[in-house]
Amino acid sequence: MCGIVGILGQTPVAPQLIDALRRLEYRGYDSAGVATLEGGHLTRRRAEGKLSQLAARLDRLPLAGKAGIGHTRWATHGAPTEGNAHPHATERVAIVHNGIIENYRELRREVEAEGRLVESDTDTEIVAQLITRRLEDGLTPADAVRVTLPRLQGAFALAVIFEGYDDLMIAARRGSPLAIGRGDREVYLGSDAIALAPFTSSIIYLEDGDWAVLSRAEITIFDEAGNAVERPTVHGVGTSLLVDKGNHRHFMAKEIAEQPEVVGHTLAHYLDFAAARVNLPDDARIDFAALPRLSITACGTAYYAALTAKYWFERLARLPTDVDIASEFRYRDVPLTAGGAALVISQSGETADTLASLRYARQAGQTVGAVVNVHQSTIAREANFIMPTLAGPEIGVASTKAFTCQLAVLASLAVAAGRARGVLTEADEEKLVTALAEVPRLESVAMKLEAEIEALAADISGAGHVLYLGRGTSYPIALEGALKLKEISYIHAEGYAAGELKHGPIALVDADVPVVVIAPYDRIFEKTVSNMQEVAARGGRIILVTDEKGADAAGVTTAGTIVMPEMPATVTPLVYAVPVQLLAYHTAVFMGTDVDQPRNLAKSVTVE
Repeated sequence: MCGIVGILGQTPVAPQLIDALRRLEYRGYDSAGVATLEGGHLTRRRAEGKLSQLAARLDRLPLAGKAGIGHTRWATHGAPTEGNAHPHATERVAIVHNGIIENYRELRREVEAEGRLVESDTDTEIVAQLITRRLEDGLTPADAVRVTLPRLQGAFALAVIFEGYDDLMIAARRGSPLAIGRGDREVYLGSDAIALAPFTSSIIYLEDGDWAVLSRAEITIFDEAGNAVERPTVHGVGTSLLVDKGNHRHFMAKEIAEQPEVVGHTLAHYLDFAAARVNLPDDARIDFAALPRLSITACGTAYYAALTAKYWFERLARLPTDVDIASEFRYRDVPLTAGGAALVISQSGETADTLASLRYARQAGQTVGAVVNVHQSTIAREANFIMPTLAGPEIGVASTKAFTCQLAVLASLAVAAGRARGVLTEADEEKLVTALAEVPRLESVAMKLEAEIEALAADISGAGHVLYLGRGTSYPIALEGALKLKEISYIHAEGYAAGELKHGPIALVDADVPVVVIAPYDRIFEKTVSNMQEVAARGGRIILVTDEKGADAAGVTTAGTIVMPEMPATVTPLVYAVPVQLLAYHTAVFMGTDVDQPRNLAKSVTVE
C-alpha cells in the first residue's frame, strides 16, 4: 500500500530516494518524507500531498547524507498530515513502515506510561519508541530490533536507520513485501522492486518473517527464529521494470492500449496456437479429472475475473466452482472438500486478504494455484504452483491489462479442465483455442472505437449515478465496468445481473441515470433486451454495448450504441472489458480526476 525505499550510498541519497519513491506513486499515498544521516545525525523532511511538495521542501532545505530512508504514506492510523507522515523518529532512530501494527493501542499505552512523548497518531511511531527503549537499555541496534519484532502483531514491513550509524540499515517484513538490491559498494531497499530498477538489477526478496542487517559491504538475513539464512539473488529484473507513459496521457491509457499485446503473450504461454491445443505449464498441478470442487478467491477487479471463471469452469468442464471475496472466505469457516483445489488471483501477489485465503486453503489440505502478475511475490512463493499473467508492470491503480490477462489464464485453465474431465472433445478444444487466439485482434478492433466511446463519456460525466447491466459472463463485466467508473471518476455506479433489475434497482431509473447494458448477441440476448425495454419505458438513457446483430435486433432507442466485432460467446469478457475500461477512463478525464492515482485507493492492498 505505502512505499518504502532505503539507500546506503556513496553520494547524497535524497535525490535518489525521491526518484525511487516516484516509481512507487502508483501504489497510492497521501504524504511523503525522507530521513538521512547528516554528519551522523538523523534529519527529516516531510510533506503532505504529492511528492512534488516534498521535492520542493528539499530544494529549500537540502539534505547531503549518504544514508537514508524514504516513504510514501497511505493513511491508516491518523489523518494524512505532515505530523503523521513517515519517517517517524526519536532522538535515536528513524523508521518507515508499511502495514498495520494491530496491538498498537496496547503498546502505545505502555510507552506513554513510561513518560515517553508520542508526537503522532500513528502506530509506526510506537515501534520507534520501543526500539529506542532497547537502545537505552544498552542493546546494539540489531539486538534492539530483534527483541522488538516479536512484540509486534500484524502485517508490516520496516526500514530503520540509527543516530550515529552511517553504515547501517535494518529491514524486517511480516506480510508486507520488501526487496533488497545490491550495487557497487551500495545497498538498496524497497517495498517493490520497481523502486530499485534504476539502481540495480540484482534483487533479494525477503521471505515472510525475515529481518536483515544491511551495510554497504554485507547483507545478513535472519529468519523469524533468528537463524542466519541465505535468500536467492534474482538477476536481470531491473531494466524490465523501467516503464513510462510513452505517448499516452496517463499510464491507464497506455495499459489499456497494451492489452492486445500482453493478452497475446499470456495466451501464448498456455496455448499451442499452431495445434489449437491447451498446453499448460508442467508445474500446473491440478488433476482436473479427479477434482471434486474448485474454490476461487480474490479481491476487487480480480474477484470479477473469478466470477467470470466460474461460468467457464462450470459450463466448459462441469466443475462445481465456488467464488469468494477473499476478505470473507476464511471468516465464514468454509468447509472445503477433501481432495479439492483452490485458485487465488492477485495482480500484485501481495494482497493481504488473498494471501490469508491461500494459507487457509493450504491448511485445509487444498492444492492451491496462484494467478499472479508479480512472479516473485509472496502469494507466488507460497502457492503450490503459479499460473503467471504476463501483463508486465501495471502502474495505474485501476487494473486494466492485469484483469484481461487474468481472464486469459482462467479461460485457458477452464478449457484444460473441460478436456481433462471429458466434457470437451478435441474438436471443442480446437474451436475454443482458435477463439482465444483471436482475442488480441478483437481487442485491437475494440480499441478503434475509442473516439465513439469518448463522446459517450462526455455525456456520462454529467451524471450522478450510473447503472451497468449484463447477463451470463457479461454480468461480471458489468460489475467491473461499474467499479472502474467509481474508482477513477468518483461517480456512483452499480453493476447488476440484468434479470435483477426489476427486483429493486429499477426504482433508480429515470432520465438522469445512464444505464450501460453489456449484451453481445448470444443465447440470452433476448432476455437482456427485455430488461432494456423496461429501462426505456421509464425514460432511462441506455448505452448499449453489443455487436452488429445485437444492434440490429435490439429494437430499443439508445443514447448511444457501441458496436463491437462479432466473436464467439466464450471470449466476450476479454474483449468487452475494453470498452468499459475506455468509458470509465474518458469519463474520468472529462471530470478532471487523477486517473492514475485516484483518491483513497492503493495499487497493492497489503493490509486487511
